[in-house]
Amino acid sequence: MPLERLFLDISAIVVVATLLGLLARWLKQPLILGYVLAGIILGPSLFGFISEPQVIGVLSSFGIAFLLFLVGLELDLSKLKVIGRPSLLLGFGQVLFTAVVGFGIIRFFGFDSLPAIYIAIALTFSSTIIVVKLLSERQALESLYGRLAIGMLLMQDFIAIFALIILSGFAGGQVPTTAELAFILLKGAGLIMLALLSGRFILPHLFMKLARSSELLLLSSIAWCFGFALVAVVGGFSLEIGAFLAGLALARLPYHLEIVGRVRSLRDFFITIFFVLLGSQLLFANLTAMAWPFIILSLFVLVGNPLIVMVIMGLMGYTKRTGFLVGLTVAQISEFSLILMHLGYRLGHVNTSEVALVTLIGITTITLSSYLITYGDSLYRRLAPYLKIFEKKTALENIKEIDSLNNHTVIFGCDRLGEKLVASIQELGQPLLVIDFDPETVARLLLQGVPCIYGDMSDPEIYDRAQLKTAKIVISTVPDINSNQLLLQETKRRGLSVPIYVTADTWQDTENLYSAGADYVVFPHYLSGEYMSTLLKQLNSNPAATAQERERHLKDLHHHYKSRHKA
Repeated sequence: MPLERLFLDISAIVVVATLLGLLARWLKQPLILGYVLAGIILGPSLFGFISEPQVIGVLSSFGIAFLLFLVGLELDLSKLKVIGRPSLLLGFGQVLFTAVVGFGIIRFFGFDSLPAIYIAIALTFSSTIIVVKLLSERQALESLYGRLAIGMLLMQDFIAIFALIILSGFAGGQVPTTAELAFILLKGAGLIMLALLSGRFILPHLFMKLARSSELLLLSSIAWCFGFALVAVVGGFSLEIGAFLAGLALARLPYHLEIVGRVRSLRDFFITIFFVLLGSQLLFANLTAMAWPFIILSLFVLVGNPLIVMVIMGLMGYTKRTGFLVGLTVAQISEFSLILMHLGYRLGHVNTSEVALVTLIGITTITLSSYLITYGDSLYRRLAPYLKIFEKKTALENIKEIDSLNNHTVIFGCDRLGEKLVASIQELGQPLLVIDFDPETVARLLLQGVPCIYGDMSDPEIYDRAQLKTAKIVISTVPDINSNQLLLQETKRRGLSVPIYVTADTWQDTENLYSAGADYVVFPHYLSGEYMSTLLKQLNSNPAATAQERERHLKDLHHHYKSRHKA
């Protein structure tokens, strides 16, 4: 019976996807690769087990709808205000140049204009989920390159949603005229306004009553998602865009996180089916004609995308190391890229071969880039001599060299901990030198009259410029263990006896740095615990201690904000 066969299809999808998901996790790869591989195994390319692809396709559409619904729910429009100018420029620049160059390559291979637009846009987006996970494992989210990468990817996400809205409004298989594009933009703006106004004036009162029941809250959220998706379809857009805007309308509700928590399980189940279906549609016999486009476009994503980012960052004044590490984070395409191609297929804008091409590029680049990001520091050390062309030398030359120093404190990194240290040393009137690889930080410190050098701990030349031979103490506030170990090795190699204080994020890193010869390792979590213990003891003897500490803390925060935004 068809019902029994459908049950077997779904059962096979769940079992095989789970097993291959575990394999992907063991190989330290994203789960999406396991799901797509499950589709290849179950699809017509191998065993042909999936007998009801149309029904499975309907279920996969639920997955995309729930995914974009949650993206809308978790999207904070206020983040646009805090992305920062460097990430804003980097995000726009990378998307623009990648799309233009990619479009030229795709047209060279004979693709029509509209499919070429879809593929070019798909190649511009990188996976925020994958990059955040890998950077978190490397404890690099708070590093300069980590913050720049996340800001850039956040900018990509906003552009991706905008692209989905525009492309879903295309009618037929032709590139729209200027008048048609203007009408699409007008309709899209109207749909967005409808969602935002509903979220502002209607939904808060309605959901305030529904939130009293957890079951009704979940059911009402899904009903709103599907209902607004139908409105979007009537308006000439895709149901996925309607689901996203439905989530955006609920994002300001006080219980939106509870909705996210309850819908996430549904999303995970149905989106698994989507990626399995995507894998099952990979017909390798049809891909042989696209072998060269696949090879060239995969290399473009793996090599070209990072080069574009490195050029942009070099022109912005960042070091070759920062540009290289940020560049590695865009060496893969995103789940948004696959959703975009799926949407184009449903609208008749691209064919199955073009969807399969982008899917295969996604599998290849996600797999390889995971290792590139993980071993980014090792790769940089090998390639550093060849990356000088990506570093704007005038950024170093424009900063006046410091005079001869003696008995001075050298501080690597002036963010958070470093900024407090600089203030304390200046109050004592002691000679000081700060080294930082963020051009904006260097410019701000120079305006404040702080002796500063633009440089990177990974550059051996910086130790000569910092005059470590005559330094009183060297302090690194950078929590990257590789950079700190290099600092310790370099000072030991030069025979310097200057005390070295370094910073670590974990107990294991702390022990390793002590073993490497650090005089003292600043472990913020440990120091925070000690400080809290001291504060609690003061509270026992002086009940007003907490209030006094609070006022001092607020004063410091106000001073920090003023110093950051001066000029």
